[in-house]
Amino acid sequence: MPKQVVVLVGHCGADASYLRLAIRAADPEAQVIYAEDGKTLEKLLAEKPALVLLNRVVDYGFDESEGVEIIRRYIQNYPEARMMLVSNYPEALSASVEAGGIPGFGKRETGSPRVKN
Repeated sequence: MPKQVVVLVGHCGADASYLRLAIRAADPEAQVIYAEDGKTLEKLLAEKPALVLLNRVVDYGFDESEGVEIIRRYIQNYPEARMMLVSNYPEALSASVEAGGIPGFGKRETGSPRVKN
C-alpha cells in the first residue's frame, strides 16, 4: 500500500468527491480508496491505511447501519487503525471516540485549516 492511503466508507457520491478533493489538497500524494462493504474494509484495514473516514450513516454493504457501529466492530481486530467519523452531529462524534475512533469533524469543516492538519 502507498505511504498515505485514506479509505472512505459510506459517503454519498457528492460527499466522497468533496472529501477526496480535501484529502488531495492536504496531501497531493495520498491515494483515496472506497470500501463499499465489510469484506473490502477488512482487507484494507489489514494493509494498514493512514486513515479511514466513515460516514455517520451507512446505507448498504455492511451489517451495521452507522459508522460508529463499524468503528466499534472493526477496532477490536485492528486496534492500530485510525478510524474517524465525519458528521455534523457532536453526539455522534463523541460516540465514535468512545467506540475507539479518533476525533472526527463535521462535513461543514471539510477543507478547513483545522481538518487539513
